[in-house]
Amino acid sequence: MTGAIRRLAGSGLGHMAIAFLAMGGWALFANRDHSLPRMLAAGVVQGMLSALITLFLKSTIERLARRFKGSAALGVPPAIAIALSATLLLAVHMLAGTPEVAGTVALPLLVSTSYAALYNYSLYRKEQRAP
Repeated sequence: MTGAIRRLAGSGLGHMAIAFLAMGGWALFANRDHSLPRMLAAGVVQGMLSALITLFLKSTIERLARRFKGSAALGVPPAIAIALSATLLLAVHMLAGTPEVAGTVALPLLVSTSYAALYNYSLYRKEQRAP
């Protein structure tokens, strides 16, 4: 891997671009039975939402993890982050007129839920090991 590609892959912008392409592509697929303009609109909307969620999910989990202790620290931060992500995804797609809202948000929500839970768990374990 070249130095420039390696820097891009490690940057927030690189992660946002990958999220845009991957989840925007998923939205295109999920809306493939509809007209091209509606399919493209769903793809762009989902791509932009995924890029934004990627940008903010890590810092949101970190902030929330600092606010809770004990068993609440294990479940509450990812639950809040996922509730916010789901609300944002559903509301924006409904406003945008995405034809297949449930199919469009299913995979991005699964990915963000998995990330939030795993990242929060890693923070929780690190806190448990701290002296």
